[in-house]
Amino acid sequence: MARYQQLTRACARPYFLAGGDSEDLIQEAMFGLLKAIREYDASRQAAFHTFAQVCVRNRIRSAVTAAARDKHTPLNHSVPLDGAVTGEGGDSPEELLLSREATQERLDRVNRQLSSLEQRILALYLQGLSYREIGQQVARPVKAVDNAVQRIRRKVAKLYGVFSES
Repeated sequence: MARYQQLTRACARPYFLAGGDSEDLIQEAMFGLLKAIREYDASRQAAFHTFAQVCVRNRIRSAVTAAARDKHTPLNHSVPLDGAVTGEGGDSPEELLLSREATQERLDRVNRQLSSLEQRILALYLQGLSYREIGQQVARPVKAVDNAVQRIRRKVAKLYGVFSES
């Protein structure tokens, strides 16, 4: 490997690796040299130097082509959906657990201020049901559901010192 290190550098010098640097290309060249060492067959009447040069250049070209394809760009530059979907900002399990506990504590605090009907309506509302669907579940008219939601908003705003949207 040490004997042919200059060959790998010379083969890598003319190429450019998108998103990488010259050391990355030299590393790819060294992998090509390693392949040449493992697969060289003296009975094929070719000098090792020539065979190594072909293997090194092929490996470098493959790396440059793969980098230019942008095949892995979505994976390398993506944003995890877990936090966006659940509304939780933490990435670690500890942060997720703390966030869930805090959310549950806030919900418990709010529920202590609500009547049993308001608690049921809030639970259904948080599940994403429409006023009509909530009304069917609790056997109340849509207007009664709307009034309950407005009362819930006022109580939450008062509890947390926020102005509610009426």
